[in-house]
Amino acid sequence: MKQFFCVLAIVLIPFLSGAQQTENLIIITTDGFRWQELFGGMDPILAADKAYNQKDSLRIFSRFWSEDTGERRKKLMPFFWNTMASHGQVYGNRWLGNKVEVSNPYRISYPGYSEIMCGYVDTAINSNRFPDNPNTTILEFFNQQPGLKGKVAAFGAWGVFNRILPEQKSGVPVVAAYEHFGGKNPTPNEKLLNTMLDHSHRAWPEECFDVFTHYGAMEYLKTRKPKVLFIGYGETDEFAHGREYRSYLDAANRVDGWLQEIWDFVQSDPQYRNRTTILFTTDHGRGDKTKSKWNAHGTSVEDSHEIWFAAMGPNTPALGEVKTEGLLYQKQFAQTMAKLMGLTFRAEHPVAEEIRSVIR
Repeated sequence: MKQFFCVLAIVLIPFLSGAQQTENLIIITTDGFRWQELFGGMDPILAADKAYNQKDSLRIFSRFWSEDTGERRKKLMPFFWNTMASHGQVYGNRWLGNKVEVSNPYRISYPGYSEIMCGYVDTAINSNRFPDNPNTTILEFFNQQPGLKGKVAAFGAWGVFNRILPEQKSGVPVVAAYEHFGGKNPTPNEKLLNTMLDHSHRAWPEECFDVFTHYGAMEYLKTRKPKVLFIGYGETDEFAHGREYRSYLDAANRVDGWLQEIWDFVQSDPQYRNRTTILFTTDHGRGDKTKSKWNAHGTSVEDSHEIWFAAMGPNTPALGEVKTEGLLYQKQFAQTMAKLMGLTFRAEHPVAEEIRSVIR
């Protein structure tokens, strides 16, 4: 561990002066996406199992299989491994002893997102049916800061984001699930998205397909130019719960493509280019020690507290995949976001310390 901090100090020293500060922050989550697929690519055992492969193992193997682990994970998440890992930092490869974990005891979505956004574990939030989050989120904090007020927004495929990030309390617009985009003055693209959303198949009562959330968020990014934007994708979790491994992998691969679309736009726009950090993570893990529990999570699934975390931006040193042993917690993400923006997140509740290696 001492060697790790010595190496980290050497990496940081050249950047301690004159580094570009993050001026914009994009927070992205993909619900319940396992670290096993992020770091190892498709699981051949699950892909070959008729209970999970949707009778399409040939397609899964042809798209995502390689004997080499490094190539296999790039087939699933090419942008992530070719760009984000190369220019940023990635944590959570437990095969190397590098661990990221949720701190909340419940290992389900509402407590996980609240932990991400509040930097704090409120044990009263023990269900996805919990009412409006009473705690201060990092989005609410940002919206209170000079230069950021009115420039913070959130988009989520899951309707419960309306309670996790209560709009009335925070003043931050939240568009979740089947809500229309654009408010009272939608752009032509938002009008089209709204029509398509209204006529789309509703596979899940509280969650729309990620494609609507993504392009609604992209339109907002391009036309309203927020300084802080949250995007929460959900299909990785829904397809996993449905034991649909092919669709789970396809959903993760789509999210990777959307990460690239977001980054390409960011780097093409004068406001965002070289001034924007992307933070990418998940709300909880899933089972793997018992293969049949890959679709599940919660207190009954012993390894579903295991997650991952990545960041890329102007004041995040390019350490790549962090391979040293260590342990980080989900509750550290909120203060890390604040520090990246040159702020200190203070609230009526405790806030965990930042991940210092992420911030130059």
